[in-house]
Amino acid sequence: MLHPDTEVRWISTEIGCGVLATRDIPKGTILWAMDPLDRTLSPERLDLLPPVCRDSLLKYSYRNRNGDYVYCWDNTRFMNHSFYPNSIATAYGYELAVRDIRANEELCNDYGTLNILEPFRPSEEGPERKVVYPDDLARHHRRWDEMLEAAFRQVYLVDQPLREVLSDSQWEQACQIAKGLIPMDSILNCLYRPAEDSPPTTSS
Repeated sequence: MLHPDTEVRWISTEIGCGVLATRDIPKGTILWAMDPLDRTLSPERLDLLPPVCRDSLLKYSYRNRNGDYVYCWDNTRFMNHSFYPNSIATAYGYELAVRDIRANEELCNDYGTLNILEPFRPSEEGPERKVVYPDDLARHHRRWDEMLEAAFRQVYLVDQPLREVLSDSQWEQACQIAKGLIPMDSILNCLYRPAEDSPPTTSS
């Protein structure tokens, strides 16, 4: 489920629609959390879908660490990529605002965190990175971990409209990370690796 203080708007002919904040959202806010309405489909189930459904799922879903496709039921699927993301996925089934987001600012994550199937070159933003690769989690997880660790410190200090989507254990875990009582699991845990590969490390 996407943060309620957001809405879909037209961005441009090149980009299409995007998700914008309707009011200021502070750093450390949970911007998206997986909920019971989101669907998870295995690659085998994907192959059984009619082509038009399969194409839509491939366009609007991401792959989790198991290689399954997660299809978000709400406006989350319209969130665009940026090499300067203000929203980053955690290893816990939700995304955090990694900096303060102003009203009318677009919410973007880095598609390098989503286990994409093939490399793609997004719109020019000027950073050193020009292409998003399927294994970007292995390449860039340390930088994203640093941003997440800073955001986690604010989790229990800011308003959390999506708190009710999280289980009590998820929330307690988030608060313990925020207070430095337990270490944060690295975003590298989100990396999909084929069965023959070694598993990712569990901390940054």
